[in-house]
Amino acid sequence: MSHELDNRIRVFRAEHRLSQGELAELIGVSRKTISTIEVGRFVPSTVIALKLARQFGVPVEDIFSLKNPPA
Repeated sequence: MSHELDNRIRVFRAEHRLSQGELAELIGVSRKTISTIEVGRFVPSTVIALKLARQFGVPVEDIFSLKNPPA
């Protein structure tokens, strides 16, 4: 059974008034990495997920969640 990862990075970026490029620079990745994670084409490593959570001051689970598989 496979699950897809949902994320709220775009929401957190908007709340903190950060562009993809600014967020990428803050956590040490490329803007393209942030973009591909946001749209669900790339599942981030644990390290990147933890860096994002630290940057926004929230638990990882506030940013990432598993989508429910189709019934």
